[in-house]
Amino acid sequence: MSDIKRMNPLKYRSIFLSDIHLGFRGCQARFVLDFLQSTQCKQLYLVGDIVDLWAMKGGLYWPEAHNQVAREIFDKARRGTEVIFIPGNHDGLFREHLDARFGDVVVRDEVVHTTADGRRFLVLHGDKFDGVVQNSLWLAKLGSRAYDQLLALNGYLSRVRSLFGLKYWSLAGYLKHKVKDAVSYIGNYERAVATEAGHRELDGMICGHIHHAEMRDIQGVTYCNCGDWVESCTALVEHHDGRLELLRWTDAFPQTISTMEPEIALARAS
Repeated sequence: MSDIKRMNPLKYRSIFLSDIHLGFRGCQARFVLDFLQSTQCKQLYLVGDIVDLWAMKGGLYWPEAHNQVAREIFDKARRGTEVIFIPGNHDGLFREHLDARFGDVVVRDEVVHTTADGRRFLVLHGDKFDGVVQNSLWLAKLGSRAYDQLLALNGYLSRVRSLFGLKYWSLAGYLKHKVKDAVSYIGNYERAVATEAGHRELDGMICGHIHHAEMRDIQGVTYCNCGDWVESCTALVEHHDGRLELLRWTDAFPQTISTMEPEIALARAS
């Protein structure tokens, strides 16, 4: 851990992270750890799929970097940050323990977050709006495994790019945004999520699940997706005046992570 990061952190009112996928080989744990050590906030929202229980059913994978991320989260909670964990589909087992506390981390199904400028946002993972996950869980898991195999190529590509001094780039993200069906799926998901916020007469929605970081207006509702830490390495942050911003950590601070050994980068929409 860098003492300099601790002494000079980037300070935010709130931070929202989703789809870290600890326990999965594609988790960019070193990027996550660097982000957590470089930032400070009053509230930290863990917006689902923080731990990948689906992946761990195929065999335990939990390297030291994943331990360090978990330890850093609990350390933040112990030092006074309000840490709220909202389970997703990959760590849905924790939904059986709503309102429980694990250390100083509290588990919630969903939360309404009020920003410093008075706007109200529904915060949840978002898998309830995914018809494939809700109605065909077996199909979602099958697709997840197949996609893992296909996108393992992304890890080798990252290593080659690193050898030539090139910055992190995700083949997974490129393919996802070029495939017509994937683009249509993302659009439908975003509209469904925004509609729910509108029905509840809220100003916006903050979610994850589809590994596609975004912040835009949809029919008068502010839709925010935190993104993920297996592909895009993104976080949603709230400044002290209530302004929301998406950070892509690999772009914002390349000097911090350029020396890190790249891990396999995968993008799983479910």
